[in-house]
Amino acid sequence: MNFVSILPTLLFIALGLVMFGLGLSLTVGDFTRLLQHPRAVVLALVLQVLVLPAACYALIVLLGVAPIYAVGLMLLAASPGGVSANLFSHLFGGNVAMNISLTAINTVLSIISLPLITNWAINTFAHTGQVVPLQFGKVVEVIVIVLVPVVLGMGVHRRVPSFSARMEKPMKIFSAVVLAAFALIAIAKEWSALVESFAGIGPAVLLFNAISLASGYYLSRAAGLDKSMATAISFEIGIHNSTLAIFIALSVLDNFQLALPAAIYSVSMYLMATLFGTLVLRRKGVARARAA
Repeated sequence: MNFVSILPTLLFIALGLVMFGLGLSLTVGDFTRLLQHPRAVVLALVLQVLVLPAACYALIVLLGVAPIYAVGLMLLAASPGGVSANLFSHLFGGNVAMNISLTAINTVLSIISLPLITNWAINTFAHTGQVVPLQFGKVVEVIVIVLVPVVLGMGVHRRVPSFSARMEKPMKIFSAVVLAAFALIAIAKEWSALVESFAGIGPAVLLFNAISLASGYYLSRAAGLDKSMATAISFEIGIHNSTLAIFIALSVLDNFQLALPAAIYSVSMYLMATLFGTLVLRRKGVARARAA
């Protein structure tokens, strides 16, 4: 058994540990307080399910994206937030409880919304007649890799709060290392395909990523949400589950070209999210300095 063959298992374990670390900083009150912010939840879901697919379509028309890439980009837009959204929110001061809740809700909704949006894109752009089946297995994946370790972490936090306090900084460092590892693995795995297809779809992918992050944050702030909530929503709708999009393109639709937008995104989103998070943190720092 070589390293490459066990790498998926190692990553799965690493993500589980990261989610456990997030749970160490959460309490049940973090989730129940979400009931006091229905506007934030509704706004995030409307952005994810309606606004981003519409923005993606407008971008495709404006840039004249090739039909096969257009379907792949719409598939990406329809994908729910990924686990990395929780990590970035954790690192950049977002409301992690909001992220975790939205990840679960968005994933359940995507069982219906993702096939509907993708099939519409296929009929509109490619005219192939292929149909995307409902991805019920995705719900199980989120429960296993996100909710279960978070609940365990919350249990430890409740029983041994001193341990949670000691582990907060080490777990943030570990989260950063995992994110860096994801980026390097994505680059190594998809390098040749990225180089060949970037000219045709790369600009549209980068613009879509920027639009997703910016709309999540600034529309949330315009709606009166605080920066913690706005940051959480920004990363939740700005970091899509590119792995799910690639899986559907390759395994369900059996078309490699459909996977290329998500392949490029799987690399670019780490850089874009880091730059955006740094900008948000810097703005917070400036605001604090002026207040002082």
